[in-house]
Amino acid sequence: MALFVNRLSHIDVSVWCPTKGLVGCSWQVDAQLDGELGEDGMLFDFGEVKPWIKRTLDSGLDHTLLVPINAPGIEITDCDEGICIRTASPYEMEVRGPAQAFSLLPWDTITLERVTHHLSSQLTKQEQRPANVHSVTLTLSDEPIDGAAYGYTHGLKRHLGNCQRIAHGHRSRLFIWQHQARQPALEQRWAAWLDNRYLLEKADIESQIDEKLTCRYQSAQGTFSITLPQERCCVLPKPTTVENIALWLAKSIAEHSGHKTLVQAFEGIDKGATAEASP
Repeated sequence: MALFVNRLSHIDVSVWCPTKGLVGCSWQVDAQLDGELGEDGMLFDFGEVKPWIKRTLDSGLDHTLLVPINAPGIEITDCDEGICIRTASPYEMEVRGPAQAFSLLPWDTITLERVTHHLSSQLTKQEQRPANVHSVTLTLSDEPIDGAAYGYTHGLKRHLGNCQRIAHGHRSRLFIWQHQARQPALEQRWAAWLDNRYLLEKADIESQIDEKLTCRYQSAQGTFSITLPQERCCVLPKPTTVENIALWLAKSIAEHSGHKTLVQAFEGIDKGATAEASP
């Protein structure tokens, strides 16, 4: 007997890729539980499935930086902030923060298949799993996007939850309107420019030396810092919430194009903000 729950949750992370660097990802989570019916005629109460699995994801790799520790050029050490991760290629990066902000995985590269197997195994082995549930299988998938999309990495120091972690990310749609019509060419152009960039608030810049930028802040979970090539960064005047991203994009596009612009920006799957600006 199998019980399935589609669109159970979402996972928003950043992945360190040996060829692309920081990549923002948003994955839809579907679940299947296999086992035997209990005396109540159920495999597992639907009302309990989602919170149980979501608790595991939220306390695990969701809103973390996924690091393949066997990839070439990866160096991991302890530091005052907790953990320090340094990379050599495709560009040099140093990120520091509390251990819970990172998922250190024993692979040479992060793949959706490996993450899926890892999480399914983790849930199947949990002691909280009902005795009649023999296995839990998750399916992770990218949101199908027919049009412009980009992945980005950021951190929100004022956030009370895990969004305060300095290197988590999202993969998002981008909609742009001018003259009361969608502008696919503009959407593709701006999404391509934003793709795989690190978004940060100007006030969090600690230094800009030798074409490298260091962002540093204190939040409720601890002290965080990240150093990246300036060319991989996008500096916003305010915190990099989806509301401010939409507003910054609307103002920037209006200024560049000379036309009134409406932008709908997403933070991962199914949620976002809309902003309008004039040149």
